[in-house]
Amino acid sequence: MTQQQPNNPLHGLTLESILTRLVEHYGWDGLYDRININCFHNDPSIKSSLKFLRKTQWARDKVEALYIKTFA
Repeated sequence: MTQQQPNNPLHGLTLESILTRLVEHYGWDGLYDRININCFHNDPSIKSSLKFLRKTQWARDKVEALYIKTFA
């Protein structure tokens, strides 16, 4: 059941790769300035941020929107 998603800029990307690229580009402080989420400010790490983003859809939507705005 593989479906092509030519209009989806996030197709084939994992949440971890999206977050890692944003952190490399903006850094944790820059990411927190753009998306006010505590997991980006208080002792940030990829692992803790992924745990939060997987549970919280509105935060994940903001991260994905920033990725598209930045790199698409």
